[in-house]
Amino acid sequence: MRDLLAGVMEEFKADYLEMRYHAREVTSISVATDALEQANSTEYTGVGIRTLVNGAWGFGSTSKLDKANLRLAAGDALKAARVASSNKSQKITGLAEAKMAHGRFRVKENGPLSDVSLEEKMGLVVETEKMVRKKSKSVKSAICHYRELLDRKIILNTDGADAEVWEARPELWVTAVAAEGGKMVSITESDGVAGGWKDLFRRRSPEEMAEKAAKTSSALLKAKFPKGEKTTVILDPSMVGLLAHEAFGHTAEADFVLSGSAAKGKLGKKVASELVTLVDDGQPNIGRCPAGTLMVDDEGVLARRSVIIEKGIMKSYLFDREIAHIFGLEPRGNARAFEYSDEPLVRMRNTYVEPGDWKLDEIIGDTRQGYLLVNGFGGQADANAEFMFITQEAYEVRNGEVGKLLRGVTLSGNAFDVLGSVDAVGRDFDFNMGSGYCGKGQPAKVDGGGGHIRCKAIVGGRKEG
Repeated sequence: MRDLLAGVMEEFKADYLEMRYHAREVTSISVATDALEQANSTEYTGVGIRTLVNGAWGFGSTSKLDKANLRLAAGDALKAARVASSNKSQKITGLAEAKMAHGRFRVKENGPLSDVSLEEKMGLVVETEKMVRKKSKSVKSAICHYRELLDRKIILNTDGADAEVWEARPELWVTAVAAEGGKMVSITESDGVAGGWKDLFRRRSPEEMAEKAAKTSSALLKAKFPKGEKTTVILDPSMVGLLAHEAFGHTAEADFVLSGSAAKGKLGKKVASELVTLVDDGQPNIGRCPAGTLMVDDEGVLARRSVIIEKGIMKSYLFDREIAHIFGLEPRGNARAFEYSDEPLVRMRNTYVEPGDWKLDEIIGDTRQGYLLVNGFGGQADANAEFMFITQEAYEVRNGEVGKLLRGVTLSGNAFDVLGSVDAVGRDFDFNMGSGYCGKGQPAKVDGGGGHIRCKAIVGGRKEG
């Protein structure tokens, strides 16, 4: 396939030409309350071709992998670029120089996913769902879902990229729904990594996930709601990951910066506490192998570490090659496309707050009044850095001790204000967003995390009744 792509590339003349072969196998299994709802494995393959002509992009794609159809797709991309150029008032003036990838790149799999049969994976999902319902009488229904992506890519471009990439990303979701006296609470425990079957369960087993979901959902039936207030909060790694990715990371994506995000004009300025160093990295050498691991991006650029905030100072944005050229900075592998028929966009990979010096028990012991927020479960954030996240578990902290479990808790505020209020960063570290996907026009597997942090934010609740 590599030689076929290279042969077609040589036939076309353009300011820049990029060819991306992508073969994907997706396995998906779902069981809901003892009923198998889904068990399938699908494969699809295609080539995306992007070209730059006279200051404008053109894109074409095909699932027919012979020379004739690749030529047609390349021709379509060139025609689209010429048409776009004739109607474009503000032309692309160039692409930033970057470290292009050469050779073969493969995520290490401890227990390759291809060695585990569909039947074995299905059996694990079925048994895990049963375990959830057995762990507590209050659990009335349960859902267990397993999904994996196996990707192989070949990326060539006229600027020298020549890379073959293999990626594997498994994930498991376990949901328990507890009900009693007209009350109903659901809790989801999930995990996702880049790696193999054993990597997915290195942090905790499916049984531990099932037990946690069942017991927490049952306990929350008796929990009260907090009062809404701005207060001290201690965020666990999942909440830190949400803050890092959703609330701040998106404002630092350079396409959003050009559109006027809250990070615009902030380079070199203080945007957070000096305790905060915020990083986005395709291959972080910290913690386990996170789900956003990316060795080569979809422009053929080697994925490297990008420091967004260093000790409170805004150091960089996240770029593709086009926008990096505008800023006069170097791209570090943040151009990503989910499928062969998608064009690359500026995207995050693994976004996290670097660990600090505090032990968790020291942070708790030093907190007179506030909340410990655990197990983030999504939410929303805007380009102005305003956010609202859901936390599945929240605990009162009083006089240095963890107290009552609360439910229905949200966290909100402005990311710049919240990061500016950080006065403790934990030395513990975990990536804890690996089962999810980032949106932005097309999905992307990402991850996020950090150590526990203490800061100020708005905790939302509601009155009983």
